[in-house]
Amino acid sequence: MRIKNQVVSIILTFLICNISFAGEKDMYNFSWLDPGKEVYVLQNRKFRKVDKVYLNFGLGLTTSGAFADGMLAQIRAGYFFKENWGIELLYSYNSGEENDTGATVRGASGGSGVGSIPFRRITDSYMGGMLVWSPFYTKINTFNKVVYTDITFGIGLASLTETNNDPEFTSGNIGQVLFEQETHMGLIWDFSWIIYLTQHWHARASLTTIHYKAEGPTSLGSESEFDENWDAVLSLGYRF
Repeated sequence: MRIKNQVVSIILTFLICNISFAGEKDMYNFSWLDPGKEVYVLQNRKFRKVDKVYLNFGLGLTTSGAFADGMLAQIRAGYFFKENWGIELLYSYNSGEENDTGATVRGASGGSGVGSIPFRRITDSYMGGMLVWSPFYTKINTFNKVVYTDITFGIGLASLTETNNDPEFTSGNIGQVLFEQETHMGLIWDFSWIIYLTQHWHARASLTTIHYKAEGPTSLGSESEFDENWDAVLSLGYRF
């Protein structure tokens, strides 16, 4: 029994030592396959990020806020100091307005004193910086054409400027829409899917979110509350 256990231990040790993550220069032997089969191994990176600077410009929608709809134009610039780690700066110019839901809350009479006042924040702009992590590099073979993609995650700090209608609560007049602008610091995070078109050009789909703390409506005691801004963006980028 002791000899049997030793043999099992040696076999397990051999297997564990030979199980490892595939490196970019690893070679594979597929001689055990049917000679008539064609095998394509996609291993080496075609698009590297280390020491690359990139610039993105995109358009998108603000998906947060029940009483307001918004659109945006966004610019990003970043640099990867390692293959999987980089830094990114971004600026977004947002434009929004009260939507049909907000108008419904005010009342069908067009704001002549019937209904309630919907409290909403409309993001005007934000800027921030993030640390970017890119752990997933994928290759997709579609119709005999290989598509190379990266998935990235970013987290950092941002300054967000928004316009809200808190003065409207102070006046108590539903028909008199008053506004004030405020700026907040918050936590920003980002999830992006990058598709490489050429060695220089790439397309990017991003979800960018900012969480911040702001004062609530005056009529409700102006207590601090957490709010958030969610933006979905499609952009085109260039790598230098």
